Amino acid sequence: MFGLFQSQEKKMRENAANWLELAERVYHFRRDVLPAAEVGELQSQMAGLRSLLKERAGAERLKLGIEATEEVLRRTGGAIYPKSSLVENVEFFLVAAIVILGIRTYFVQPFKIPTNSMWPTYNGMTPEVFAQPADEPSAGAVAARAVLFGAWPHRLDAPGDGEVLVPVGGGQSRGAVHSRIVPGRSWLVIPTDLREYTFFVGDRPVKVRVPLDFDMDWVVSEALLAPGRTYSTQNFNAAVRRKMETGSLEVRVVDGERVNCIRTGRTVRAGERFLSFDELTGDQLFVDRMSYHFVRPQPGQGFVFRTGNIPGIANTYGDQYYIKRLVGTPGDEIEIVAGKTSGDGVTVVKSAGTGVLLRNGRPIEGAGAFQGNNAQSGKYGGYQPLGILALGEKAKVPAGQFLALGDNSGNSADGRYWGFVPGKDVAGRPLFIYFPFTQHWGPAR
Repeated sequence: MFGLFQSQEKKMRENAANWLELAERVYHFRRDVLPAAEVGELQSQMAGLRSLLKERAGAERLKLGIEATEEVLRRTGGAIYPKSSLVENVEFFLVAAIVILGIRTYFVQPFKIPTNSMWPTYNGMTPEVFAQPADEPSAGAVAARAVLFGAWPHRLDAPGDGEVLVPVGGGQSRGAVHSRIVPGRSWLVIPTDLREYTFFVGDRPVKVRVPLDFDMDWVVSEALLAPGRTYSTQNFNAAVRRKMETGSLEVRVVDGERVNCIRTGRTVRAGERFLSFDELTGDQLFVDRMSYHFVRPQPGQGFVFRTGNIPGIANTYGDQYYIKRLVGTPGDEIEIVAGKTSGDGVTVVKSAGTGVLLRNGRPIEGAGAFQGNNAQSGKYGGYQPLGILALGEKAKVPAGQFLALGDNSGNSADGRYWGFVPGKDVAGRPLFIYFPFTQHWGPAR
């Protein structure tokens, strides 16, 4: 019991000290605007409360002193006391915003991967295609998938009988499938630009809108042109070329433009579902912004940088954050040679189209993606020799700059096209994928 009484005395003294601190704050901030009488009253209450604390008065006397001080503060405190709940909430959110901005700037920054230039290491927005209506998630599963995977459903039904046609080329296309950019809303609220695709069932159009960086070529490949085959940009483009070369085309008018349409060979009836897919959000990760202030970036690491000083990007897309894989540091000589590695990972074997990435004359090391691409194994399709890394070309990384490429070489706008990353624009390296809750969740690779 004595311990409890002593604890209550201690808490009351702490409470009184806090009130005294508040009174001193009001006095120092408002004494020049308060009437002299109120200043004197405030000083008197401060002196009384200070005296009670000094003589270690009991809890009852301290309580009376606090109540008297609080009454004076209500008349003299202005904006400092009493505070409305609105003021307190605004202050809380301002402090929280400052803390968050500080963390983002100096320590850890959240980042969302929009495209599939780093696939299969990191996912940008990817589709999950459903071949039959029976394969589609139930209403409950749709809600669960939205929470766990950031999945957004798209279901397209035939407005009439006819063959499904896919417009290709022209417009403002991202890939082979025809599209245009239109104003829209993200999450039904936030104004943004979207990409609109038009399909035809016979002569009747069906439209669908998705985010700008979503890969509709992937959807069309899996659902309509190459069902059952693993998607790759190279395979899809080859399928489109075959259709065009064999004359499997019809012309339709899309938004006033005459566009070639590929015949898919799939005929549907009115009301039948001809295309069904979920749009899955890209990997969202934390970027470590501290490490590169103390250690030099190493080839093989994920590499996040700003694009504002890279003309090949900034002139079109402005200043953004990009993620690629670091392949060259200052002084390195990088090239792509035709072939692929096999066996011990060094022997170069002739092959067409893609090649082996060399750093200073040897197959590059430092990441599993390097081995996968150089051997063209699993989901890795090899490095495509283009731009400053065309066959026969070598790129030497200048002092103070870096060279970065995407793991998905066939679908990556990277250093082959726009060159080197200035050292001052390096932001950091991927740290942890926190959403969605897929097999990628966890420490970044």
